[in-house]
Amino acid sequence: MKKGKKYVKAAALVEKGKLYTISEAAKLVKETSTTKFDATVDMSFHLNIDPKQADQQLRGTINLPHGNGKVVRVLAITHKVDEALSAGADFAGGKEMLEKIQKENWFDYDVIVATPDMMGELGKLGRILGPKGLMPNPKTGTVTMDIAKAVTEIKAGKVQYRTDRDGNIHVSIGRVSFDDAKLIDNMQALLNHIVRIRPSAVKGNYILTCVVHTTMGPSVPLLVSTK
Repeated sequence: MKKGKKYVKAAALVEKGKLYTISEAAKLVKETSTTKFDATVDMSFHLNIDPKQADQQLRGTINLPHGNGKVVRVLAITHKVDEALSAGADFAGGKEMLEKIQKENWFDYDVIVATPDMMGELGKLGRILGPKGLMPNPKTGTVTMDIAKAVTEIKAGKVQYRTDRDGNIHVSIGRVSFDDAKLIDNMQALLNHIVRIRPSAVKGNYILTCVVHTTMGPSVPLLVSTK
């Protein structure tokens, strides 16, 4: 696939074969943005894991120190409607919300949080919500009795991650408009978290590659400990 002139020019700024420190990468990833809009900055890992093994399927959440700059729309499925709305939920309700999803094919939200008592009804929409990654899960803190805390944390910058079938994890960690210090803090926090959740079954190198990149921009390889 032929790359555009902007991409080629940006890619030329990334020295072939070089692994950049986090502070170097935070600066360079913004310089290599090719869009006119405030592009998202993503951090991607390729890990030496076997996602077919249950104990190596990494999934969870992390509270980035500065959030990731995205406005996340939250739908709360709960009887604690007032509590959820007061905490910042964009939409909240019970069965009527589920009926709206089913009848109107409604997806004007990014995350669903739910209280455990609603999971029986939510489960009936598994075939609709599952493929879109919207099904609440206790592992990501989106199924909880403390619905207000869940909403507040998501609105404050709590992000989800999960490995794909090839052992990759992709997380949005900021925007091009972020200053270097904020990107550095977020990148370091995510890196520390990924290292901390290393499955005990993994032998040898754990992080095979780690890069940061913007929307439609080239990848900047990071110098990280692979152990």
